[in-house]
Amino acid sequence: MDNNIKIIPFGGVRENGKNMYAVEFEDQIFILDTGLKYPENELMGIDVVIPDWEYLREHKDKIVGVFLTHGHADSIGALPYFLMDFNVPVFGSEMTIALAKLAVKNHKEVKKFNDFHVVDASTAIDFNDVTVSFFQTTHTIPETLGVVLETKAGNIVYTGDFKFDQTAKKGYQTDLARLAEIGSQGVLALLSDSAGAGITGASAREQDIGDYIKETFKYQNGRIIVASVASNIMRVQQIINAAVAVGRKIVLSGKDIEQIIDTAMSLGKLHLPDDLFISRKEAEKLEPNQVVILETGKMGEPIKSLQQIANGDNPNLQLTSTDLVFVTTTPSYAQETEVQKTKDMIYRTGAEVKFISDDLNPSGHANQNDEQLMLNFMKPKFFIPIQGEYRLLDRHAELAEEVGVPKENIFLVNKGDVLTYKNGKFHVGEHIDVSNTMIDGTGVGDIGNIVLRDRRVLSEDGIFVVVATIDRKKKKIVARPQITSRGFVFVKTNRQLMQQSADLVEKIVQENLDQKEFDWSHLKQDVRDKLNRFLFDQTKRHPVILPVIMEINQHQKKIKNNAEKKEGKSAKPRSTKEHHRGRGKKRMTKEKK
Repeated sequence: MDNNIKIIPFGGVRENGKNMYAVEFEDQIFILDTGLKYPENELMGIDVVIPDWEYLREHKDKIVGVFLTHGHADSIGALPYFLMDFNVPVFGSEMTIALAKLAVKNHKEVKKFNDFHVVDASTAIDFNDVTVSFFQTTHTIPETLGVVLETKAGNIVYTGDFKFDQTAKKGYQTDLARLAEIGSQGVLALLSDSAGAGITGASAREQDIGDYIKETFKYQNGRIIVASVASNIMRVQQIINAAVAVGRKIVLSGKDIEQIIDTAMSLGKLHLPDDLFISRKEAEKLEPNQVVILETGKMGEPIKSLQQIANGDNPNLQLTSTDLVFVTTTPSYAQETEVQKTKDMIYRTGAEVKFISDDLNPSGHANQNDEQLMLNFMKPKFFIPIQGEYRLLDRHAELAEEVGVPKENIFLVNKGDVLTYKNGKFHVGEHIDVSNTMIDGTGVGDIGNIVLRDRRVLSEDGIFVVVATIDRKKKKIVARPQITSRGFVFVKTNRQLMQQSADLVEKIVQENLDQKEFDWSHLKQDVRDKLNRFLFDQTKRHPVILPVIMEINQHQKKIKNNAEKKEGKSAKPRSTKEHHRGRGKKRMTKEKK
């Protein structure tokens, strides 16, 4: 029976975010998280990236449910898109399910979906030969859970995001006794968070982070624009506490943060006085030292939003020299370039900028000591580090070796690797194709590598449009080719290049017309290839070349004659006199105008 366990990562390995893992046992598939990730710099124009689950479509009858660990986008962000393809139950804590419902509600295709189930650390669900149970961990959002799949071969444990913090408040505390209990039962395989594997020192305690935010608020005389992730409920509570302590009011930046705060308040996860939040108009009547603006940006991600503010593209918020931009989130390593760029842009406005990560380590993920502590609690036979770039997975593997996990029992998997349990051992067997699915506006998966390549070329070398009109029957060019360029060269100072390009296109088109076998696709490709070589020789650039070849209507005269014949059969012809009188009337009217 033990040879029917498969563990397949669909995301979350060798990358930041997009956590999604499938555990297959017999004829059942358990989905652990369905997350997204925000695009890196080279994904031009892409809003978010989600996993590709084509393999699951082929085995959709086996899926028993989705088990969510917490309510951040890297865990629940892809859920609405997943539910478009799979109508399966969704399990999570009260807070997680509330945020999942919010995410689903904003997508009209699945907004009526309501097969949600609230679980907690005391819940156990039987699925034939597998029992699913949970354990509470500490993260920056309340009621974060790890998942245990109890099989005949042993427990498969998925930690989700976690860290150990002895000062964590109720709702955020790790159940250490439960961890010890799971470890004593025997853990076959552990899938553990590696995002903090590069953190060598101790992570800042949440109590210390709260005090730091309060001190920052206390000694600032102007407005404070606080950038935070909307779903980081713990950080939002700390910002609220600091604002109350120094007598400031809070302005919320957008719909996302308002919805999340309303949800958290309704569940009793946020605590604040009734008159704390005010509108932007009300804030304008107050002194700057009485205002905090909580900026979270689109989908709760604040960095891009700060860039818009610094560029003056936000009509509701302009920075001044007395403002402090206080970034309380910890950007991922992939955003480091964007973070530095954002700092520079803010300083250019005259405002001051402060990153909490410059003075503290406010990560919500386990540091190296925490990761080894989790390993010692679980004592896994096999270990699969997840949730992080390859260097972090590799470092986590080294940490596992240090606490006694044999190297041959540690697997650094890639997306699509199928980790199969057979004859008492795991091994990487087959591999399934798992690519990225990119979301751009309302389009899901309609942006691929070719489109991204074209966008990159457009951004670097521009576009070159060629329009030519031909008479294919007479084998001649009716109108000289017209050239239009955007983002390639300044046309007015490169007229000779435009003239030479038009001459070359005219020659290429005529050569194709002179051939016995005329082919439209060959003509356009010929224009692209030869014009591309010419432009590169002249400019050392490769713009996107769009040839537009139009053909005049050869059947116009024939159609006109047929129409005249048809009219002659159905209507009485006018006399020659009437015909001339009509022409004269037209001519007189024209002269009068």
